[in-house]
Amino acid sequence: MRRICLTLPTNRPCADTLRALGEEAAYAVTAFDVEVRLLVLDSCDATVRERHRDVLRHLPADPRITVHHLDEEQQRAFLRRAVDAADTPKPDLLLDLMLPDAVSYGACTNRAFLIAAALGCTSVHRRDSDSRYQSVDGRTVFPVHHELRTLGRRAADASAAVDETALAGAHRDKRVAMVGASFIGELSVDVAEIQAIDPGLYADIVGLWAPGHWSAQQRADLAAESFLGAGTAPFTHDRSLLALVDPMRVDMCNIAFHDVHERVPLPPATDTIGSDYFLIHLVHDATLPGVLHNRDIVNFHTGERRTGAGFLAYQTRFAKFLLSMLYLHFVYERMAAAGETLLDAQGRVRADVVAGFVRESTGLDRSPNVRRLDVLDASYRQLGGRYAELADHLAARRERLLDEARRDMEDFALLTEAWGALFEAARTTPVHAGEQPR
Repeated sequence: MRRICLTLPTNRPCADTLRALGEEAAYAVTAFDVEVRLLVLDSCDATVRERHRDVLRHLPADPRITVHHLDEEQQRAFLRRAVDAADTPKPDLLLDLMLPDAVSYGACTNRAFLIAAALGCTSVHRRDSDSRYQSVDGRTVFPVHHELRTLGRRAADASAAVDETALAGAHRDKRVAMVGASFIGELSVDVAEIQAIDPGLYADIVGLWAPGHWSAQQRADLAAESFLGAGTAPFTHDRSLLALVDPMRVDMCNIAFHDVHERVPLPPATDTIGSDYFLIHLVHDATLPGVLHNRDIVNFHTGERRTGAGFLAYQTRFAKFLLSMLYLHFVYERMAAAGETLLDAQGRVRADVVAGFVRESTGLDRSPNVRRLDVLDASYRQLGGRYAELADHLAARRERLLDEARRDMEDFALLTEAWGALFEAARTTPVHAGEQPR
């Protein structure tokens, strides 16, 4: 029986989402011959964690579903054992990169990858706490339906389980490395207010995440398409496509990986939205098959990121996302050029090649990022109000932000170089001290 990890990292109250996650796990074991490890990585305070623990404790019991609810202290203890067992250079830094003090979307998912390995899972299926499932005719449509029909299968075999195939014959012996969909509802990045105030400035700001050599029209087109997901049309019936999946068509709130996450981690950048999307690009560029389906999740934004300190923190994460693109676009271009040579003879991603591209990117001239900050500063001051305050906030941190964007990539290169050893160590590391290794 295949064992899978259905995981949700969270740092906010999300009792309803946890109940729905339990329902998805129940659907998985009912509809498929699988065992589910339901993994919740909880960074909330003690009061909220206890509320979550109570929800998970009262999920309907099923011998094929095991719940693992880990606070940060438990996660850190596991990581310490795994890092020590891996015997890699700079173990203390690796531990910090896996569980930093600041918010890191990539790091929380990397922890899920390693703990899933310790639990003996062959795939990781990730959801987000600020989203919910769609329903049609009183029936909840769970993404795991498509994930378990195709993930990890030879593409030639998986083609019978999808509605359409757009995959060249040369790729049909490769295994499906990713199954994903997108979201409907609010923009994935909380910048709709800027668009409402001034669409022109919105296009200028959002266009900053484009590659530096793109034309003004290409930037405008990107801004018009960005963060929309699958739009607003609700689910009516299933559609699925086997292909080299366009990274713009899937979202990390609605994704599952097989094998590729064992080879390369996500960037551990702190306070940077979008830092967890790297593997979506890698799957595409390495010519690994994927399945795109339409069981899109409903996205919503919680209130804490729209007022006071929460607003400044979130918008700073957005600014750091824009700065990260200087380096990530360089890596994406290298990966796209490398194509199938990113794979070894067994069809698995060559982590050393990816790490080399990442490390090479750290030598880039940072003047394009200086210009990005200049555009942000001018745009936010023109917007006025709390955006002018945001401009002051970023200006006071200008040099630090520029340095952090480069250092984040240095850290990513280091973690990628160590990932193979760390992942193998995790496979035989007990999740809790005193347990027997799996």
